[in-house]
Amino acid sequence: MNWAAISTVTVLLFLFGISLQTNWQVNGLLHQMGSQLEISVYLKPNLSGDRLKDRFGQLPNVASVRVIDRDDAWKKLLSDLNATDLQGATDALGENPLVDSLKVQSSSVEKVPQIAQMLSSLPEVDRVSYLNEVMQNLIQLNRGITQMGWFAIGLLTLAALAVINTTIRLIVVTRHQEIEVMQLVGATKTWIYLPFVLQGVALGLLGSGIAIVFMAAAGQFMQQMLAVQPTFLKSLAHGLQLSPLQTILLPVTLVAFGSFIGLTGSFLAVRRFIVR
Repeated sequence: MNWAAISTVTVLLFLFGISLQTNWQVNGLLHQMGSQLEISVYLKPNLSGDRLKDRFGQLPNVASVRVIDRDDAWKKLLSDLNATDLQGATDALGENPLVDSLKVQSSSVEKVPQIAQMLSSLPEVDRVSYLNEVMQNLIQLNRGITQMGWFAIGLLTLAALAVINTTIRLIVVTRHQEIEVMQLVGATKTWIYLPFVLQGVALGLLGSGIAIVFMAAAGQFMQQMLAVQPTFLKSLAHGLQLSPLQTILLPVTLVAFGSFIGLTGSFLAVRRFIVR
């Protein structure tokens, strides 16, 4: 029963740690993508992007603004189309058909739709475009992973509490003779049942320790896998790295959660004997 309790707590804390780490990593990846994602703002004809750059840069949650001159954009477009006669193409259309545009970067991915809507409402802006569907799918994916993870953790928490509760109760029952002797010599209920509570905490701590080792091994394996991936995936892996605070907070959280599970399960097991 001890090993059953330890294994159950280990599985619970391993999945809890993976879920928590994945949530942090996806949020970090979204933040990285949000800081790199540019909102294309196309101005109305005959408006200068240089004159509006500072004004747009002062908007809330805007990290940076970059101006794309209409002449530079026209040259790049003709270059992409393999057109060599720049002046001839311009004369054929009468003038440069493009307008000045601005590339706006958001401070976070969650603020991208808000900034795009704010920019669209400005009278100087003709239209705004950005990868709305991609960002919304990533945000929904993160939300779905989080909800599924918490649901699984909730079920495993109940299972771990039940196993630890049963384990401690069986230990109390098998040691009823020693408990009766301690009661006859005047031992208090706290002195009698505290070791059983501490044993439940020890089960939780041992399970959390094993879970931390498994998570470290899984993290090492993922790093080895990403080391042989293309450059694009390596750049994405940078957003999946935990911050120094998160690296410390993750094992501390697992140890605290494991101790809480062990303490709660064992206390529920001995409470009926204490109040009796």
